[in-house]
Amino acid sequence: MQKVAHFRWLYPLFFLSGFPALLYQIVWQRALFAIYGVNIESVTVVVSAFMLGLGLGSLAGGRISRNPRAPLLLLFAAAEFGIAVYGVLSLALFHRVATFTAGAGAAAAGLLAFGLVLLPTILMGATLPLLVAQLVRISGNVGRSVGILYFVNTLGSAAACFAAALLAMRYLGESGSLRLAALLNVAVASGVLSLHRRWRRLDLFQTGTAPAPAACKPALGFRTAMLLSAVAGFISLCYEIVWYRLYSFATGTDPKSFAFVLGAFLAGIAFGSLFSRRLCRIDTARGLAQIAALVLAANLFGFAVAPLTGLLVRHSSYLWTLPLVALAAGLLGATFPLICHLSIGADSAAGEGLSYLYLSNIVGSAAGTWLVGFVLMDYLTLRGLSALLILLGAGLAAALLAASRRRVAMLACAAAGIAAALAAAPLYANLWGEMEYKDEWGGPGTSLSDVVETRSGVVTVDYDGAVFGGGVYDGWMYADLHDNPQIRRPLSISFLHPDPQEILMVGMSGGAWTEVIANHPQVRKVVCIEINPGYVEVIRRYPQVAPLLRNPKVEIVYDDGRRWMTRNRARKFDLIVADTTYSWRAHATNLLSVEFLALARQLLKPGGVLYYNTTFSYVAQHTGASEFPYALRFGPLLAVSDSPLRLDRERFRRIAAAYTLEGRPIFDFSRPEDVELFAGLMRWPDTLPGAAYVSEGMETRENLLRRTASLGIVTDDNMLVEWRH
Repeated sequence: MQKVAHFRWLYPLFFLSGFPALLYQIVWQRALFAIYGVNIESVTVVVSAFMLGLGLGSLAGGRISRNPRAPLLLLFAAAEFGIAVYGVLSLALFHRVATFTAGAGAAAAGLLAFGLVLLPTILMGATLPLLVAQLVRISGNVGRSVGILYFVNTLGSAAACFAAALLAMRYLGESGSLRLAALLNVAVASGVLSLHRRWRRLDLFQTGTAPAPAACKPALGFRTAMLLSAVAGFISLCYEIVWYRLYSFATGTDPKSFAFVLGAFLAGIAFGSLFSRRLCRIDTARGLAQIAALVLAANLFGFAVAPLTGLLVRHSSYLWTLPLVALAAGLLGATFPLICHLSIGADSAAGEGLSYLYLSNIVGSAAGTWLVGFVLMDYLTLRGLSALLILLGAGLAAALLAASRRRVAMLACAAAGIAAALAAAPLYANLWGEMEYKDEWGGPGTSLSDVVETRSGVVTVDYDGAVFGGGVYDGWMYADLHDNPQIRRPLSISFLHPDPQEILMVGMSGGAWTEVIANHPQVRKVVCIEINPGYVEVIRRYPQVAPLLRNPKVEIVYDDGRRWMTRNRARKFDLIVADTTYSWRAHATNLLSVEFLALARQLLKPGGVLYYNTTFSYVAQHTGASEFPYALRFGPLLAVSDSPLRLDRERFRRIAAAYTLEGRPIFDFSRPEDVELFAGLMRWPDTLPGAAYVSEGMETRENLLRRTASLGIVTDDNMLVEWRH
């Protein structure tokens, strides 16, 4: 016991080791998404690559730990140093590789992402088996060793999620966060080396001596344990994906929401693994029953997270619902140390045995990510997916109870799963409306007429015709200027370009802008890049915008806008229109940064114009006006070009007279209201000479730069528009 007390100094160091690991994951995923896109396919392959690297690292660490002569603490320190070196160099390496491979397809992106994160994730994955093997040599108890190390390391990762969201990503950006993570790696490695030297002097362990063999045979078959670990990982990651979609919608895709949900998830797993240490003194039958109880409880709570969150966010912040995620994750997290305890002997093979179970858990997790991300979310709604998961979890718990010969409990478990699945319909019926309208739900005009769920996101339309993407207002399902005053913004392209024949549109949403631009008298071709196919399904249901789907001028491509542009840099356009999303939403930086502006410049013909929505973000406006020599602000939109932007009222008047929308004149000058609408558009340039800021007016580049002179420049690295909103 005295030796074990000395080794408690490893716990705070292993806590700190988990901190940089999650910082790396958040930053690397972010950097790779900028290269390979943020559509669900890229997200899935990048996350899976990271996880599989951890699994291989665990396998390698387990193999090494079996050697009784291996200096496990020295190897742990070496791994931390190696991670730090790679972390400092990683962004430069990613950008160098991106020069040759950006825009690769999903399969190639997966292989490239896997290759880029393989070395550091192998080193990260190796650390747990190395320390478990070292502690088992001292304590002789696998479950308790796994439980305490899994707890402190996972708790460190959970703390990193909250620190990244609140501090690191906000104030340090990507490169600064990586430098912080590398510094922590070096501190951990130095601390372990110091302890190793001290303990050698105290003769607390003898390198080269094998631990005593296990006192008894493991109570659970190892193949069964691997299967249980894989299924637990599968269910756990499926629920994480469900919860991320839930909270992403509830927050309007706030960039901090992913970090907060992941932090709650990991904190729950950490405390669950700590709790499971109390259970690591049991036999096979009781052990299986305990695992079954944990699995059933975890799935029931996991199933209840969505309807409870929908109810609670109507009256409070979503942050108050995160303990629900932590509780469900904690119950699942408690199963892994218990499985290890029942299936691994406390001998020299403990580290290797753990590595195989850890790898099984990760393979199951990756399988859940791929199955949900690539398949199920295109066929099942969130309600259907939650019902499937509760049935799967209850089925696993019932099978474990059957193996432990508790038939009455098995039947009760199966009945609980079926009852929960049947209750999904009423519990989830109003979920999207509750989270979209919050405390306004149930009031006038808050009912939803359409909900379309795909793997790329959730699109809703209310009975007034307003379309929402991911819980945030996106526009209107009307292309008529009388019904949708915002149509004046796409109509204004005739002010900007004398002959816009070929147009690239980044983002389609409800289709109103695409419908208007495709009917422009001078336009010959519109390429529209839309990341979520669900919008097309919605557009089909609304006659005002549905014709664009049959318009021979329009080519619709489902892809991440920046990725498509990277893959098609040889194509040239007269005008690039990006009415994409609010500047504060997750990944909005990818369409507002100087890197995006440089990419757009490559796709413009001589005299071409980039016309994009800054959603009144002053820092985004400052960035665009700083990067291009010519700029004009049109309300929240900014037009930038390498050629002078000359407003031609006569040209606009001439085009407006010839403008038709599906054969109907867009302006009927025999109607006084149309004459007034047209006169309002013609008055837009009148706001230019004044120095005063008019939010819905026009503004010159000189006035804009003077007004925003104290602001920074948005880059992929600093992400100013997102984390500092």
